[in-house]
Amino acid sequence: MVASCLASPLCTWLVAACMSVSSSEKDQFWKTSSNFQSLGRRRKSITKCNSGSLVNGSGMTSCWNTCFGFAPCEEYYKSQGLSASFSSLFAENPFSVFGFKQVPLNRRQRRMRAAAHSGKLMAVAVQPAKDATAKKKPLMKNRRVVVTGVGVVSPIGHDPDTFYSNLLEGISGISQIEAFDCSEFPSRIAGEIKEFSTDGWVAPKLSKRADKFMLYMLTAGKKALADGGITEDLLQDLDKARCGVLIGSALGGMKVFHDGIEALQVSYKKLNPFCVPFATSNMGAAMLAIDLGWMGPSYSISTACATSNFCILSAANHIIRGETDMMLCGGSDSAIIPIGLGGFTACGALSQRNSDPTKASRPWDMDRDGFVIGEGSGVLLLEELEHAKKRKAKIYAEFLGGSFTSDAYHMIEPHPEGSGVVLCMEKALAQSGVKREDVNYINAHAASTPAGDLNEYQAILHCFGENPELKINSTKSMTGHLLGAAGSVEAIATVKAIQTGWIHPNINLENPDKGLDMNVLVGSKKERLDIKVALSNSFGFGGHNSSILFAPYNNNV
Repeated sequence: MVASCLASPLCTWLVAACMSVSSSEKDQFWKTSSNFQSLGRRRKSITKCNSGSLVNGSGMTSCWNTCFGFAPCEEYYKSQGLSASFSSLFAENPFSVFGFKQVPLNRRQRRMRAAAHSGKLMAVAVQPAKDATAKKKPLMKNRRVVVTGVGVVSPIGHDPDTFYSNLLEGISGISQIEAFDCSEFPSRIAGEIKEFSTDGWVAPKLSKRADKFMLYMLTAGKKALADGGITEDLLQDLDKARCGVLIGSALGGMKVFHDGIEALQVSYKKLNPFCVPFATSNMGAAMLAIDLGWMGPSYSISTACATSNFCILSAANHIIRGETDMMLCGGSDSAIIPIGLGGFTACGALSQRNSDPTKASRPWDMDRDGFVIGEGSGVLLLEELEHAKKRKAKIYAEFLGGSFTSDAYHMIEPHPEGSGVVLCMEKALAQSGVKREDVNYINAHAASTPAGDLNEYQAILHCFGENPELKINSTKSMTGHLLGAAGSVEAIATVKAIQTGWIHPNINLENPDKGLDMNVLVGSKKERLDIKVALSNSFGFGGHNSSILFAPYNNNV
C-alpha cells in the first residue's frame, strides 16, 4: 500500500526532476539530499518548514524548494491525496520514507538507485502518466451493430437461401456416415457434408493441406463477405486496421492432428510440418485474416458447443467499443472421424437410431436417445450501422447484445435446475435493454438430449412464459449438432427468420415430453411470425451458457 501511494505522485516527479537537471545540478542535488537526510537527527526543529506543515501541500513544496533546490514537477501538482497519504501512512515516523529508517532494498530498487546516480534513468519512467492523460479517449456515442452478410456450409446447404429453404421445408441432413467405415460403432449416423468444394474460395495448395474445419471456415467467411457486398474493389478501400476476424472452433483440426500421430508411429520425419498450426483452433481465423489483410482483432474462442455465440458477442463488443467497424465472426467444426465419433460415443451422448437417420435428432420428443453429431461452419459479417449505411449495405437484422454465464456444476451434465441458463437469458435482457415481453422467438440449443432439452425449455418458460406470442424451435432437429459451429449456423437461421417472416418447424416432435406446451413449440410445419426480438441459445460442455439477441433493423430508432 505504501508503494502504491507514493509511486505515482512522489517517485514520478522525483525521477523527472533527476532527468531535468544538468550534471552539475545533479551533483548538487545528491549533496543536498545527503544534507537533508542528516537533518533527521534534528527532526523536531524542521517539523515545520516555512509556514506550512511538512505534510501540507504548500509546506511540502517550500521544503522541497529549500532543501533540494528545485520545484516538484507537474505530476506532483496533479496528484490528489498526497498529504493524506503521508499523514496516514507515516504518522508515527513521517521521515522514514526519506531514508531515516533503514529498509533493505530489493533488486529492482538497487538497480534504480544505481541508475539514478549514473544519470541513466530512462525517459519511459515518467512518460506513461503523461500519455495516459493525453491519450484518454472521449466517450463513445452509442454504436449500433447490424448483420450485413452471412455465409454457411452445412449438411442441408452451402448458401443462405438454400440452407433456410431446406429448414422451412423440414428437410433433414442426417444420414449414414460415408467418410470412413464405422460399422463397429454403436452410432453410425451424422449430419455429414457429402459434397463440398473450395473452388473459387480457397487456394488449391491450402485446400490439400488444411483440415476441413479450416476449409469450411474460410469458405463460409468468404461467402459472408460476398453476401455482404464486399467486392474486391471495396475490400481494397476498407480501413483494414478496423476490420477483424473472430471465428472459433470447439475441437480444431482433429483430422490433421490424428494424421500426425499416425505418422509419428513411423518417424517424426514423416510429420507434416503444418500438423501443429493446422490443428490449432485459432488458425482458421488467422488464415482468413491473412488472406484478407485485415489487421484488426484476429483470434478465436473455444467454449465447446457455445463457441460461436461467444465469438459473435465478443466481435460485436469490439465494434461497440469503437475498436473496429467490421467483424467476421462465428464458428466451424469437423469432427466426423473415428476419434470424434468414438469420443462422443464413449460419453454416452450420441443417438443410436441408425436404422432411420432422418428421425434420429428429435428435440423434446420422448423417444430421443441423444444428439447426432454434425459438421459445418457459419460466419456472420457484423458491421457498425453508420459504416454499413455509408456503403448502402443490405441489412439482415440488428444485433442487440447478449450474455455468457457458467453452470459451475458438471463437466458434461447441465445444471438440473437450469439456474445458469436462466441467469444467462436474464443477463442478456438486462445488458441489451430488451423487455422480456418483446422476445417472441427463440432458436433453442435443444440438441435432442434427455436432460438438456427439458432444462432449457423450463428455463425459457421461467423467463418468457407470460408472452402469448412466444415460439420456440430447434435447428438441430434437421442439421444435427454442429458443435462449435452450431451457434453461428443457428444465428444465421435466426436472422433469416427475421428477414423472411417465417420460422422453421421442429421435425420429429411426434411424442412430446409431458408438460410441454405445443402452442409454444413450433409444430411439424413452418409458421408465420412477425418477430419483434429473437433470442438464440447455445450451451457447451463445461457448463458454458450463451444467449444472443437479434431484432429487425429499425431506421427510426
